[in-house]
Amino acid sequence: MLRKVVNIDEEKCNGCGVCVPSCAEGAIRVIDGKARLVSETYCDGLGACLAECPQDAISIEEREADAFDEQAVEKYLAAQQAAPGRSATSSPSELRGCPGSAIHVLGRDDVEISSSKPGEPIPSALTNWPVQLTLAPVKAPYFDGARLLVVGDCVPFALADFHQRFLTDRTLLVGCPKLDNVDLYHRKLAQILGQNDIRSIEVLYMEVPCCFGLVHLLKLARDEAGQDLPIKITKIDIRGQILETQALE
Repeated sequence: MLRKVVNIDEEKCNGCGVCVPSCAEGAIRVIDGKARLVSETYCDGLGACLAECPQDAISIEEREADAFDEQAVEKYLAAQQAAPGRSATSSPSELRGCPGSAIHVLGRDDVEISSSKPGEPIPSALTNWPVQLTLAPVKAPYFDGARLLVVGDCVPFALADFHQRFLTDRTLLVGCPKLDNVDLYHRKLAQILGQNDIRSIEVLYMEVPCCFGLVHLLKLARDEAGQDLPIKITKIDIRGQILETQALE
């Protein structure tokens, strides 16, 4: 049948995944580093995803396509929710009881990172575990009054002084919006912000375009959670230099 359906320009798409949570039908997924239409039958053609794409890679076109199937969408979404790793509150490892997802509040024994002498091991400033957003719980003691730091997972490798400069007294979450499940990220961040007393939000992201997806996801999650906290964002280049810092209202 001739109808309106989403078209994604793969040349423009950088795989940031910001469009994924904006599609209530789950019709879009990031596959092999690009946003792709999972099935024409899941796309209602209304274009809620258009405004969210920072690369202007999504458009609506009228063409021959399978009819939108609301019942198929309901079954598909139910299957996604039931599948390991798709739950808004649980990760694949949590569902399997992986020890790596166990909650830990880490102490630093009041040792200042800057006090280490040459040749001595540098103390870690990490205060929480787990740090990977997929594994992180929605509720944990370290979220109470937290200064939340959300970081692209390449950032600590580029920033030589990441612990000393940014991590001290922060609660850390890391992730990659290009390679990971951004729908899970969006829902979990909204729950973390909505169910905990978060004092501040800061995002560190790499200069590569896809990493900016973390900023979009935080904004969406913050608004969905009904929080009015500003988001401080800092862009890092691949040589470990800070390119810019700004606050998003």
